[in-house]
Amino acid sequence: MSVEDTQKRIASVFGMDKVPKVTSETLVTYRNLLSEHLRPGVRLTGRTDFQWEERYVFGHDDPDEYEELKKTRASYTDQFELLEIIPEDDPVGDLLARVRRSSDSKVFEIGLAWLTTTAEESPELQFLDDFSTWVANYQ
Repeated sequence: MSVEDTQKRIASVFGMDKVPKVTSETLVTYRNLLSEHLRPGVRLTGRTDFQWEERYVFGHDDPDEYEELKKTRASYTDQFELLEIIPEDDPVGDLLARVRRSSDSKVFEIGLAWLTTTAEESPELQFLDDFSTWVANYQ
């Protein structure tokens, strides 16, 4: 898939020819679309290491400490079930997803742009990939 195809899909979310910037208003529009297509129960995982994990993933801190922290914090290696996309009135920079970790049923709120589906081919995958691309590149 080309960059142009991705841009067209994202722009079509807003009924526009060009991709708009990420704002509170455009996030609400995208949330409405995602809420229609990402039903509760969708299986998710981290797209890349979460911000708190970076120093551990790159080997700058104690691996035992990392494993201990992963017991209470969500990790990009975890698998989650989508509970809901949180309906914020004024989202800033990303949408929040409430998810349940599969291994222990702990519930977390994670930026949706940080998540992807566990299935390599699913209808939800394209929606999440486009959303993450938009959030990362149009702030």
